Amino acid sequence: MKIIIDAFGGDNAPLEVIKGSIKARSDFNADICLVGDEEKIRKCAKDNSLDISALEIRHAPSVIDICEEPTEIIKSRSDCSMAVGMKMLANGEGDAFVSAGSTGALVVGATFIVKRIKGIKRAALATVLPTRTKPLMLLDAGANSDCRPEMLVQFAVMGSIYMNKIMSVDKPKVMLANIGEEASKGRELEIETYNLLETAPLNFCGNVEARELPNGVCDVVVTDGYTGNIMLKLYEGLGKFFSSELKEMLLDNFKSKIAALLLLKKVKHFRKKMDYTEYGGAPLLGTSKPVIKAHGSSNAKAFYNAIRQACRFTETNVIGEVSESLLKMKENKNTV
Repeated sequence: MKIIIDAFGGDNAPLEVIKGSIKARSDFNADICLVGDEEKIRKCAKDNSLDISALEIRHAPSVIDICEEPTEIIKSRSDCSMAVGMKMLANGEGDAFVSAGSTGALVVGATFIVKRIKGIKRAALATVLPTRTKPLMLLDAGANSDCRPEMLVQFAVMGSIYMNKIMSVDKPKVMLANIGEEASKGRELEIETYNLLETAPLNFCGNVEARELPNGVCDVVVTDGYTGNIMLKLYEGLGKFFSSELKEMLLDNFKSKIAALLLLKKVKHFRKKMDYTEYGGAPLLGTSKPVIKAHGSSNAKAFYNAIRQACRFTETNVIGEVSESLLKMKENKNTV
């Protein structure tokens, strides 16, 4: 198995990418190919006393900036590390691709270079979030601002299969994000999607309000990318807020520090649950080959876990299952 890594995607590239890749190469017994400016990669490794002899390097002279138009990845930036890596994936020179670079460019590149699964209308960014009881998958988390009902049904199918195969959830509970639990609530998008989901081959359990998600009421929640991205950013912000408040509370005075020592195990568990680096990245579901979007501020641990996720994604045939499910739905005349 070979995992292709965008060595210059994210705020901490290439150092943290290299560190995470070295550990992943050792632990997962997977071939790793770093894509980017070879001279800079080797200099970074040398300056930090890192042995990259076990890693392959594919030269790519430029980097697409987060501020650039995403479509430039297939135009003026076709030689950037992200584009070259995805071309390798499309050509069969690797099994999965990981990048912490521009989300917009990644979606465009995955759509036009890697291509979508036949029948999939849009690829969706699927983010795993912590809850009180279990991990929750939110999609779309930002790839598609405007969606049609049939697209949300496909998101639900892909999310359900991913949670079953990757997270070992039996019959994932799927819900639709809305402003109320009643089937009549929401915009035309939510009302029509609800009707389609009721007849889809899923464990669909109705609408859910955003305030219920942290309680672990479902395994997969679907919405359009605009709403999903707002939900994701609020979730991340509240996580940082609670962690900061908890730290300040426990370190406020001598007595609270004593209490902190007694609660240390539980505090560490809470911080680990809220730590995005534990999940590694978000799969872009709907592409013909595995593509993982790592967080822009990913450190070595996050890249390591993103590579772990890419390996698992490749091994479990999620893409094949999605193709088969779409075919069955079409045969049964479900609207997808």
